[in-house]
Amino acid sequence: QVHVVESGGGLVQAGGSLRLSCAASGRTFSNYAMGWFRQAPGKERDFVAAINWSGRNTYYADSVKGRFTISRDNAKNTVYLQMNSLKPEDTAVYYCAANKNPSYTGRYYNLYDYWGQGTQVTVSS
Repeated sequence: QVHVVESGGGLVQAGGSLRLSCAASGRTFSNYAMGWFRQAPGKERDFVAAINWSGRNTYYADSVKGRFTISRDNAKNTVYLQMNSLKPEDTAVYYCAANKNPSYTGRYYNLYDYWGQGTQVTVSS
């Protein structure tokens, strides 16, 4: 299995930027597709972005398209989420997830196999 740990969350003003990182350990990182999800208080866990094993294929939720960028560095066993033009509605706990299907870039959280503990992102207005 693979173990993932998120970092980079924090408090930022609306319009600002943050970059989240997700470090993986265990199995070969490039064998996994990766995704980012978020969950606001009292809401369900929502898909944010996904990337396949090579980084060539990505997929975004409409709510973040054009503002967020997912990328990965297989040499560093790390996936990133660059978040620009942040809005208060982006406030949530952000989770990184790994999928054993290296080509998967879908939005269905129940199809991801391994999850981190999450990192809090708070955007003030």
